[in-house]
Amino acid sequence: MTNIIEMKNIYKNFYTDEGEIVVLQDVNFVLERGKILGILGPSGSGKSTLLNILTHLLTPTSGEVQIEGKVGYMFQKDHLLEWRTIMDNITIGLEIQKKVNEEAIKRIEYLLEIYGLWEFRNRYPKELSGGMRQRVALIRTLATDPDVLVLDEPFSALDYQTRLMVSDDIYKIIRKEHKDAILVTHDISEAIAMCDQIAVLSKRPATIKHIYDIELTVDKERTPLVSRKAPEFKDYFDVLWKELDVYESK
Repeated sequence: MTNIIEMKNIYKNFYTDEGEIVVLQDVNFVLERGKILGILGPSGSGKSTLLNILTHLLTPTSGEVQIEGKVGYMFQKDHLLEWRTIMDNITIGLEIQKKVNEEAIKRIEYLLEIYGLWEFRNRYPKELSGGMRQRVALIRTLATDPDVLVLDEPFSALDYQTRLMVSDDIYKIIRKEHKDAILVTHDISEAIAMCDQIAVLSKRPATIKHIYDIELTVDKERTPLVSRKAPEFKDYFDVLWKELDVYESK
């Protein structure tokens, strides 16, 4: 299986008046095509720095990043512009890239229809629930037709019940649109439920201590909600909890 992303020997240092801060230290991982990779780590471990390097917002101090194709970034907050309609919010990335054309609009209309947002296309963000806003945010990202999605704790602003439902929705959309994805989260259950592999970050200076293949036994098509009922779910949770607990207690 080929890789769509490879991060090799990534270091990232920041320089302040107090001196040098090492945030990332020899980080290595790959994202295979057809997979969702979770990056799990304690608060302050450098997850955001890692994402910013993946999306070229930061340059690593040393190391190599190889990406086959275009990356789409879905943020923690939906960042919908309250004065623009849902359709106008979705097209904003295309407007910036000067790629608004008939084909792009037809794709957006298809996405709105198939994911239950067509009747809201002329509404404003304040008229939508938190879960619907996140679906709009994902469609906005998909509108630019990225090859891989990077999701930065996309459900953290939602209440628990909505979070479960929206994670199911987002997972199904990712699979249906045949996108590869990296999910950055501090939520162990969320990572197990959504991901094919989970890379565990140590506390800062962060390195990847272990990568787990998540293999769950389910009696129907896998979704995050179905995954939580798998007999192996608790075992993975216990292992990952101990990993994070060890790092945070040092």
